[in-house]
Amino acid sequence: MKLELRGITKRFGSLVANDAISITVESGQIHALLGENGAGKSTLMNVLFGFYQPDHGEILLDDVPQHFSGPGQAMAAGIGMVHQHFMLIPVFTVAENIMLGHEPTKAGVIDLPEARRRVREISERFGFDIDPDALVEDLPVGAQQRVEIVKALSRDAKVLVLDEPTAVLTPQETDELMATMRRLAEHGTSIVFITHKLREVKAVADKITVIRLGKVVGEAEPTASTDELAALMVGRDVELTVHKNEPKLGDEVFVVRDLTLFSEGGQRQLAEVSFSIREGEVLAIAGVQGNGQTELTETIVGLREKARGSITLYGKELVSADVRHVLESGVGFVPEDRKVDGLVAEFSVAENLMTDRSFSGPFTKGPSIDFAHRDSFAEQAITEFDIRTPNRDTLVGRLSGGNQQKVVLARELGRDLKLLVASQPTRGVDVGSIEFIHERIIEVRDSGVPVLIISTELDEVIALADRIAVMYRGAIIDIVPADTPREQLGRLMAGVTE
Repeated sequence: MKLELRGITKRFGSLVANDAISITVESGQIHALLGENGAGKSTLMNVLFGFYQPDHGEILLDDVPQHFSGPGQAMAAGIGMVHQHFMLIPVFTVAENIMLGHEPTKAGVIDLPEARRRVREISERFGFDIDPDALVEDLPVGAQQRVEIVKALSRDAKVLVLDEPTAVLTPQETDELMATMRRLAEHGTSIVFITHKLREVKAVADKITVIRLGKVVGEAEPTASTDELAALMVGRDVELTVHKNEPKLGDEVFVVRDLTLFSEGGQRQLAEVSFSIREGEVLAIAGVQGNGQTELTETIVGLREKARGSITLYGKELVSADVRHVLESGVGFVPEDRKVDGLVAEFSVAENLMTDRSFSGPFTKGPSIDFAHRDSFAEQAITEFDIRTPNRDTLVGRLSGGNQQKVVLARELGRDLKLLVASQPTRGVDVGSIEFIHERIIEVRDSGVPVLIISTELDEVIALADRIAVMYRGAIIDIVPADTPREQLGRLMAGVTE
């Protein structure tokens, strides 16, 4: 089925999320929609799927105009969508999930055998190997994603939209998804592949459309270089390679031993985690999201106080210390969600640059804030970290994601550090800001400070790390050199040890 979007415009108040976007996806084509977070990709697909109504423009399927007032009409017309966050019920079987909302009946009773038959038929046709009676919660993430695809295909989807489909996959699961996409395309399914990952676009796309700030800024062939694609995404040349020298290692100064954490309900979240970092070293923790990385970082910085084990920095015990005590011990913290834990959107840039330093000098004089020092520090940070803001008094919530992240980084690097903990340091920022943030992290490492990076982006882990620790189900199952092959890292991320 041929899909055509003509002049789609979607506004939210004064914000133009999609500005006269036109895209054509031919039958059996894998068409990549490439752009940074906030570029307008997901908004455009939500218009296609009937979640939003366009202000202008039209949608055509096989040259016939369509008008979708909701997802039900889009699905009935042959459009299926696999969301980044799966829409599955964990305690239901595969067959039950797939028939939900479209239950086959026989003599007025739900026909579960028919649902099972449908799952087996689609699985055999595309080589999915899915057990219709398996509980979804027992399936690995890659298999759950295949269930989402089968669910769309069971409703006769001829156009399949995959929204950031590799965000929670291991490298091997990503390769399997690519193979699945090719098989679907060979059978005539048109695929819209939404992503910001250049490596994957080049590996699987037949055609690439690049969106920036809500507009189509170019089209490219998969033969285009990653540098060319990155330049289209951000509007300037970008250096994608992280340049770093061999580390000059000092003493082992940050040591975690047998760190164990249980949830309020008694579920073990960290299982005897042990590792150490030396001065001038980057240890990167890799793993699929949800394997204990968040719990580990929050325990280190004092956000979770009921852990057992030991965390020492230059011999000083930090287990169960509160956040203020940890930060005053010399720990810089870049949280995984800057909007929740890193910034106060209603505060100015200058105010955010001193939010964890307002208890003592140099930002205070007696009981009062030293506004002159605060403003001077803010001006210096804005210049040094290239924070694109009208002025220091601009509310930080009005900045782009990349500039918000630079505010966090400027604040945390603007004091004497003994350890930097950076969780998902480039999540939701543009390629240009990624380049800048990576450079600053390496500068911190080269100054002799130990650095702990936690990232689900394997390319980022490999680029920054001197050693890589892999987490799986709350435990570190191995610590390997930075030049370990991606295939081996992928097996470790899936819990497979040599």
